[in-house]
Amino acid sequence: MNPFMLRALELATLGRGSVSPNPMVGCVIVHHPEGREPRIIGEGWHKQYGDWHAEVNAIRSVRPQDTHLLPEATVYVTLEPCSHWGKTPPCADLLIENRVKHVICCNDDPNPLVSGQGFAKLRAAGISVETGVLAKEGRELNARFFTFIEQRRPYIILKWAETTDGYLSGEGGQPIQISGPLARRLVHKWRSEEDAIMVGTNTARMDNPRLNVRLWPIDRDPVRIVFDRDLSLPPNLHLFDGSQPTIVFHRQQKAALPERPNLTYVFTDSLAQSLTELHQSKIQSVLVEGGTTVLQAFMDTGLWDEMRVLRSPMMLGKSRTAVVAPRVEGRLMSREMVGEDELSMYRY
Repeated sequence: MNPFMLRALELATLGRGSVSPNPMVGCVIVHHPEGREPRIIGEGWHKQYGDWHAEVNAIRSVRPQDTHLLPEATVYVTLEPCSHWGKTPPCADLLIENRVKHVICCNDDPNPLVSGQGFAKLRAAGISVETGVLAKEGRELNARFFTFIEQRRPYIILKWAETTDGYLSGEGGQPIQISGPLARRLVHKWRSEEDAIMVGTNTARMDNPRLNVRLWPIDRDPVRIVFDRDLSLPPNLHLFDGSQPTIVFHRQQKAALPERPNLTYVFTDSLAQSLTELHQSKIQSVLVEGGTTVLQAFMDTGLWDEMRVLRSPMMLGKSRTAVVAPRVEGRLMSREMVGEDELSMYRY
């Protein structure tokens, strides 16, 4: 595997959770002197939405004494350089200005604003372009972005914790602490990496979750989403405390909706329409945390991409009123221990 592209992919991951709805992008600039070992002279990544892109940060990292090497350099970048003005100038233009020799890339950008135009600009300026290097790894890196653009919906991750005997909750649906401390901390890390986190009516009412990132050291809480079909949830729940943006999907078309800070009510008549609304709001990924009704709705419609199941060593015992976990679907991708909990990861 190309070590310089692997490095670019590694750098790109440093933007996880901070660049949406943009893709994660890494860039490595390499000087290939004839008869000598190649040397990295610059590298960078897209750090924050609205901030400079990876190519800009990589060019800026080149030391003054090395800038004369740029016309002999190869740029390894994980996604096609942009060709349009957005919050920042086109990266293709920057590479042309610096007269780089080659550009090697994982993937074409599916965004209609780019979609081959970046490569066309580079080639027209006499820069050689090679694409498809570690393409599979590039798509894996930006699975959220590709899903968002190509399927016009957010990337959906279904997550739940279950007992060894297959329950999500205690008697009568009462919440119980299933996962261990390390697994709970991992879940908060996952929350920090996604745009939004979603629960259903029953989970909101029974668990009264905060749906924030208090167990992970990052100052960024996801958008909270709750399905409240009949607008029956009590107003004193943590979800309605105004501490972070919250979307309530409902089906009461003529209801008088309360005005509260950081709270948006959206009428939808189907799960698919809800995802369309989230796409229009530029929410690129959603972590769905329960319960069985909501999880099963995604599974029944095939509108999901990943499944993350934490299985605790806890045994609840035979119960008539505890909530049974959904049946796992998809292809098993990995399995590992997180403390005393077993984490299984699946793909659709």
